[in-house]
Amino acid sequence: MKRRALSSIILVLAASVSACGGGGSGSGNDTVTVPPTPPSPPPPPTSTTCSLLNRQNVAAGVLNEWYLFPETLPTTLSPSAYSTVDEYINALTATARGQGRDRYFTYVTSIQEEDAYFLSGATAGFGVRFSYQGTRVFVIEAFEGAPALAAGIDRGTEILGIGTNSSNIQLVSDIIAAQGSAGVSSALGPNTVGTSRVLRIVDATGTRNVTVAKAEYEVRPLSSRYGVKIIDNGGGQRVGYINMRTFISTADNQLRTAFADFRAQGITNFVIDFRYNGGGLVATAEVMGDLLGGNRSSSDIFSVTRFRASKSAEYNKTRRFAPQTQSVSPVKIAFISTRATASASENVAVAFVPFLGANAALVGSNSFGKPVGQIALDLTACDDRIRVVAFSNENAAGQGDYFSGLAGTMRTTCKADDDITRPLGDPQEASLRAALDFVAGRSCTPIPLAQSAQNINSRNERRVLPAPINASTAQREVPGLF
Repeated sequence: MKRRALSSIILVLAASVSACGGGGSGSGNDTVTVPPTPPSPPPPPTSTTCSLLNRQNVAAGVLNEWYLFPETLPTTLSPSAYSTVDEYINALTATARGQGRDRYFTYVTSIQEEDAYFLSGATAGFGVRFSYQGTRVFVIEAFEGAPALAAGIDRGTEILGIGTNSSNIQLVSDIIAAQGSAGVSSALGPNTVGTSRVLRIVDATGTRNVTVAKAEYEVRPLSSRYGVKIIDNGGGQRVGYINMRTFISTADNQLRTAFADFRAQGITNFVIDFRYNGGGLVATAEVMGDLLGGNRSSSDIFSVTRFRASKSAEYNKTRRFAPQTQSVSPVKIAFISTRATASASENVAVAFVPFLGANAALVGSNSFGKPVGQIALDLTACDDRIRVVAFSNENAAGQGDYFSGLAGTMRTTCKADDDITRPLGDPQEASLRAALDFVAGRSCTPIPLAQSAQNINSRNERRVLPAPINASTAQREVPGLF
């Protein structure tokens, strides 16, 4: 989860780091549907401002001031042995990573690229999420307006081979056997517009080769095909269904429109599908919490944000529910999750445990386990944004230590497969069927507590492909995206 602009932190890192401020929390009340006019370029950097050493020193200074786990940082660590800023950051955060508290959540990224994504979902690629099972790769979701779906590639398609042309296609099974899943990421090519690959695919229509070129497109947080539905659950019960892909600004008004319709139709039972939601903006998570909080009072706590001891007096925050005119009053909520469910999506789900108790369920498999969030600190002259883990979140009951996933925190869990043979939003798809059964009061098999989000290594378990080394912002926020 991200805080775009902590209201009292004004974060600008000058070349000398003499003036510091920070990302902050936007209200989340304004939806931006197109990228804003690009800002004027920053002043030209001096010869040393954007040197590798200075950028590394800036990153170290940010961590020393803001990092949530300061006791884990090395007292001295020379940057000279590291060839990039990210390599140095990874070395600085190695202890916390070994403890499972910072699994590459602290990193450097591009200011312009990140702003474009969070404001409008802008990115470039094929526009699909990939997962792998053993030595096989499948499409688990395809995005509207992107090249892959336009080429007929959708959920359930298997990728058999990858090549730059039809004469050099390598079998995916051979790639994974030789190089692991990272080999597939490499074979898919750089995340730049115009990168073309020939994919050998198989789906219900048979096996064929398809040429697809990466292009610019916008990730729509709620799909136009299955993002919002009202499902007849039998016995006169109707259930509101939301498939939320990512928490970005363009979701806010989409969510308000969807929940206004649910409210107008008297819907009180909900399935919130977070199965591949890797998180995003805290402000948008708060909007969603408010829209699900029609029966919450303004004194009820949605979340408590805690910074490190040296920042706590100034920045700790208790965020209370603020019901809107579109808000609904849930009786039951089923949150669908997988190990790709993380951060802001977990924050929304856990917020309802103190109030709904056993009537809020985690359905599918265990979530990722990221109860911490980042703030943004910018070195503008170099287009560097340091995303540093700076705060943790907990719910009204103080539950926030779910680094192994939410299965041990939610009062009710229901184990279910992610059935990619059926479309998302299909009431007969296994996870959605289990969620609807929970809402209807039928029994289920709990998610095993041993199913830690960090520790499942079965080759038969379907997992999203890890982001490539030079991951874009969208690939960090949308698990499995290529």
